[in-house]
Order: sequence, then C-alpha cells, then structure tokens
Amino acid sequence: MTEEAGVAEEGVAEEGVAERRRDAARTRADLLAVATTEFADHGFSGARVDEIAARTRTTKRMIYYYFGSKRGLYLAVLEHAYAGIRVLEAQLEVEHLDPARAMRALAELTFDHHESHPDFVRLVAIENIHRAEHLRTSEALPGLAAPAVDVLGGILERGHAAGLFRADVDALDVHMVISAFCIFRLANRHTFQAVFDRDLLDPGRRAHYRRMVGDLVLEYLTAHVGRA
Repeated sequence: MTEEAGVAEEGVAEEGVAERRRDAARTRADLLAVATTEFADHGFSGARVDEIAARTRTTKRMIYYYFGSKRGLYLAVLEHAYAGIRVLEAQLEVEHLDPARAMRALAELTFDHHESHPDFVRLVAIENIHRAEHLRTSEALPGLAAPAVDVLGGILERGHAAGLFRADVDALDVHMVISAFCIFRLANRHTFQAVFDRDLLDPGRRAHYRRMVGDLVLEYLTAHVGRA
C-alpha cells in the first residue's frame, strides 16, 4: 500500500468514527427529548421505557446502553432539564447593566424559560414528590447550582456596593423568590383557574406578570435601604 493510500484510508476511518459519534449524539438527544415528555406526563413510576423506545424507533436495549437503566434515564432527563436554565443564566450578559436592571433581566429570563419549558416545572414537582432522591445522586449536582448563584451573587455585590440593595439578603434568597413566582404560575395554573377563574397564562396578562416578578424582587431588595 502506498503512503498516499494509507493516509486516505486513515482519513476515511476517522470520518467514520466522527459520523458514528454524531449519530450517537443525535440518538441520545432524541431519547432525552422523548423521555422528558414521558416522565413529565407520567412521573418516574408511571413512565414506560417501552413507550420511549417506540416513539424514538429504537429499543429498550439501546436505551439501557446509553443510560444504564430507567433510573439512569430519568436522572439524565433531570440533569438535562436543569442544565438548560443554567446555561441561559451563565450566558446572560448583565455586567454592563446597573444592578437593578440586571436583576430584572435575570428575573425575566427565568420567567421566559419556565413559561416555554413547562416540562421542566413538572419534572421539578415530580422530583420533589420523591424528595429529590434521584437528583441527590447526580454527579453533575454542583454544576446545577453554580451558574444561578454566581450570576445572582455578582449582581447583589454590585448592588450592595452602590448602596442600592439591602445587605441581609443572599443569592439563594433571591433565587427562591424568583423561582417561587415563576414555578407557581406554571405548576398551579389549573387549580388557580378552577378556584379563582383566572388563567395565569392568559396572553393578555403576560406582560403584567413578567413585570411583576421583577418588581417584587426589586421592592424586596431595596426595602429599608439606608434606614437606621
């Protein structure tokens, strides 16, 4: 075999490996997308791996090859769901904004994300029913918290330094307030409407609620600032 032929054969082999990796990545992504809907609709116990396999035109054996077990697939779905919002938070460019506008931008980002990802809210509710027994085992757990805390912490520090925000509040306090509003709006939509006859996802009220979550956070952060 000539040197040129050997190089060409090696190049074909490398292309084959790259294509298989791309196929594997696409398969894994498809499985996660379908499994997300299945687990969000039926919970961990009610979700059926057979159904996920059928909807992705694959097999249970293939699913277990990628994820090890049903529990492994469910955990991967949780990690993927949390990673989605964390990536957005990490990419949020707020350094050029004043602290108040930066905080409002983060609140609005969370509002938009949760509204467009109702399965995320349902998965969070389901995992809380299980007392986070699956999520606690995740090796990715530290990375699922850092972006939210880091971004919020940076905004709070700038707000404290400028004398705009109260000093007795930390990043997790603010994260809780924002999450509480945004998750409640999705998770309790149907019962709220049944009791009060108001649809929390009414498009006519969307701008009001989006502004409201920022107002609530900023009113809390600026309360009592400068008082003795």
